[in-house]
Amino acid sequence: MGSFRRDFITKPIFSLARRVMPAMSDTEREALEAGDVWWDADLFTGDPDWSKLLAFAPATLTTGEQAFLNGPVDELCAMLDEWKINWEWRDLPPEVWEFIKANKFFGMIIPKAHGGLGFSPYAHSEVVRKISSRSLTAAVTVMVPNSLGPGELLMRFGTREQQERWLPRLADGRDIPCFGLTSPEAGSDAASMIDKGIICKGTFDGREVLGLRLNWHKRYITLGPVATLLGLAFKAYDPDRLVGSETDLGITVALIPTHLPGVEIGHRHLPAMQVFQNGPNWGRDVFIPMDYIIGGQERLGQGWKMLMTALAAGRGISLPSLSAAGAVYAARTTGAYARIREQFNVPIGKFEGIEEPLARIAGTAYLLDAARRLTCAALNEGRHPAVISGIMKLHATERMRIAIDDAMDIHGGKAVIDGPQNYMGNLYRSVPVGITVEGANILTRNLIVFGQGAVRAHPYLLDEMNAINEGDSARALDAFDKTFWEHVRHTAITALRAWGRSWSGGMFVKVGVAGKAAGFYRQLSRYSSAFALCADMALLTLGGALKRKEMLSARFGDILSELYLLSAALKRWHHEGHQEADFVLLEWCMQNGCKTIELRFAEILANFPNQFVAYILKFLIQPLGPRGLGPSDRVTHECAQLVLEPSAARDRLTPDLSHVDEDRGVARLEKAFLLVAGAEDIVKKMHAAHMRDRETALKNGVITQDEAERLAAAHEAVAKVIEVDDFAPDAISPIHSKPADVHEFFQEVAEKRAAS
Repeated sequence: MGSFRRDFITKPIFSLARRVMPAMSDTEREALEAGDVWWDADLFTGDPDWSKLLAFAPATLTTGEQAFLNGPVDELCAMLDEWKINWEWRDLPPEVWEFIKANKFFGMIIPKAHGGLGFSPYAHSEVVRKISSRSLTAAVTVMVPNSLGPGELLMRFGTREQQERWLPRLADGRDIPCFGLTSPEAGSDAASMIDKGIICKGTFDGREVLGLRLNWHKRYITLGPVATLLGLAFKAYDPDRLVGSETDLGITVALIPTHLPGVEIGHRHLPAMQVFQNGPNWGRDVFIPMDYIIGGQERLGQGWKMLMTALAAGRGISLPSLSAAGAVYAARTTGAYARIREQFNVPIGKFEGIEEPLARIAGTAYLLDAARRLTCAALNEGRHPAVISGIMKLHATERMRIAIDDAMDIHGGKAVIDGPQNYMGNLYRSVPVGITVEGANILTRNLIVFGQGAVRAHPYLLDEMNAINEGDSARALDAFDKTFWEHVRHTAITALRAWGRSWSGGMFVKVGVAGKAAGFYRQLSRYSSAFALCADMALLTLGGALKRKEMLSARFGDILSELYLLSAALKRWHHEGHQEADFVLLEWCMQNGCKTIELRFAEILANFPNQFVAYILKFLIQPLGPRGLGPSDRVTHECAQLVLEPSAARDRLTPDLSHVDEDRGVARLEKAFLLVAGAEDIVKKMHAAHMRDRETALKNGVITQDEAERLAAAHEAVAKVIEVDDFAPDAISPIHSKPADVHEFFQEVAEKRAAS
């Protein structure tokens, strides 16, 4: 029977699949093989096991890691003045650079055996998160050496000699690293770079050796202007066949000490008025020996796979940590400001028009930090979830943008007028940087999340593709026959499961002990089944053409992303002990996420190329159309109120931010917030007596002298917060510093124009 099925049923299907599936390039295969899968694979099955997710150990800090946060990190934050860093110095001051080096901030991920701190991914994330609540410049400076760069690549792929030579120097700051990947010709499509290295013989340290002569132009390189050790990606060529029979060897990565002849480094970019060190660099006929290739000569041409493997982890830590911190920072500061700022004698946070964006900020902060913690937990266990890292980078930066936009709207002029008192403006300016780097979000959403996820996380697709690409026809057909029919069986079961769950609202899904959140687990199980079915139908009817249907792919990616992010929110609520006060935050996340999922399903079905299949899918998974309406008014109101008053729930939502501001910015805001909240009962007594004036209330015995003084202190603190900075003309513009010289200059210009 097996042979009959294989030869007469499977074989024609196999032949068709070979024709319709596009050939996979080496770079695509290496990108797909980088990293691994995790909870994304469970979601792709259509029947996620929630007990498995909840049993997974949450990320925690060791005693040493916590001590570092409470010690050197707090000390560093106290040294940082973001206004002066951005507008006066245009850099971190020398003493901060020295402190960062001396305390091994650049060596957080480097093992202790090589002189580093040996921190876990979660500790790395927590450090970046806390510093970024104080200074984005310092946060970026610290996070880049611990993300994609020479250190990460050396630990994974370097030879023992390379590790022993370079890692201690990177750990203690003797060398400052950067990594040169992006070039003018190659942004998101890094494989199109024209930077090249020609294998040849040359003189190095006074002796003739085999090596590479390099020519490159890189840009947007963070820490590039001050780096002493450049990790460089380039294409290697061997025209004289000095190392083998191939001439085009592919992308390779090497270490380039920046003092070598021919290296040009030092010029700076100014990315969105952010002053972290970033700039271009060039190499002209730079010669390096073969042992400067990371991993040695045997790693020639393996650079793309090395980069993708490293990126599979790094993208899940640095920018998601910074973004989660930005959302939490927005929640704490905006909630406090909306509480102390009054219009029409009412705190602005009490207006429903303010409650909606305020709730969105709070819900986003809860969701992003939940996803950050869950992703770090996976990384702590040694996993490298490539698809999840892409989801995190994309959605953390995009949702931070929404949160910061909302915060700016609520703050109004307070956040628009720049100066030392503005604690929001620089964060707003920085948002486009995170959106752009480590792979543009447009590309990640449209091509990577579902495009890579469908292949890697799907239970059968990668095996089918490997069978199709197998060189031996007999083995290929046998492998395809086995996997294809398992896939068919899986799809049939998924279709029945999706139909039953969609029509019943997931009523019969077993979720174990979930308490009040049981309904949310059922909904996600329902959506997971519908997603798996629709994805299979898209792959079956479109085949390789799905790769070109970017808008369709993006919508599938959005659903997969929401499933992961909402899973993280459920796990957070579970591991924080089912906190009753926090449940409204979970409700907001789930209602908002379900609305997005329902809408994306509707968009997929409306735009599905095969409308007959779309009609069947609609009947199975969405017979009444999209039903999610988003957060209810009650949930929105309660979410907003949570950040308007001091409480344990507010502290759980916004933990471990740096408030060392002396008497300005966030420190002033925190002080005023506590004073205003503490005086609320006094204000209520005055309102009940129909009195607004403090002195009148005191004279009439409505309030005591102590209460009057507390009100006065709160009023004074609020006045300090809502004031904005102003400057003398010559403090802003040099034109006004020497009016006589300027007058002469413009007079000279006018005379030259008249003469011409």
